[in-house]
Amino acid sequence: MRYLLELLGVAVFAVSGVLADGRKGLDLLGAVVIAVVTAIGGGTLRDVLLDRHPIFWIANVTYLWVILAATLVTLGYVRFRVASRRALLVADALGLAFFTIGGVQVAQQAGHSDPIALLMGAITGVAGGVLRDVLTAQIPLVLRPGRLYATAAIVGGAVYLLSAGAGAPKDAAALAGMAAIVALRLAAILWGLELPVVHLPEDEAG
Repeated sequence: MRYLLELLGVAVFAVSGVLADGRKGLDLLGAVVIAVVTAIGGGTLRDVLLDRHPIFWIANVTYLWVILAATLVTLGYVRFRVASRRALLVADALGLAFFTIGGVQVAQQAGHSDPIALLMGAITGVAGGVLRDVLTAQIPLVLRPGRLYATAAIVGGAVYLLSAGAGAPKDAAALAGMAAIVALRLAAILWGLELPVVHLPEDEAG
């Protein structure tokens, strides 16, 4: 199932990359570059941190073909239909869910403890979107207040780990974790759910 999650993750993140590119008016090459960076950025950082070689997309070029196919399909779609900002956020939520749980599973398979697996899952889910936003000159979603972005990844990863640790089948635990991530992200988008903002008093003498 982990392989399927990663394929779905790169496909959906490629879509979100193309949609972000379209909002900035970049050319065709720019769309492909943003799609590729968005789709493989998180998994690449995870593999580097875990000293996992070869990097997943180098070991299996199928990932790149999936990214290219998703990019072309999305480009064809947006020629005839207008993609809303909400479509980008929904695609990003799905990619976050697929990649976070897949990242947790990769770290577990490498023999790491649950806290490290949870951290690797969050990095896998978040880093690609951060790179996309930086390259398209936007404040990354993970840094915007009230977005429940990294929070959703951490909660979903924890749901997966707790469910699997309690004896649930791994596939069922993975689905539960992904559902938690998507639910939190969509709730934040639709209803403005957010974490409390920390306000520190200013030093009047400064």
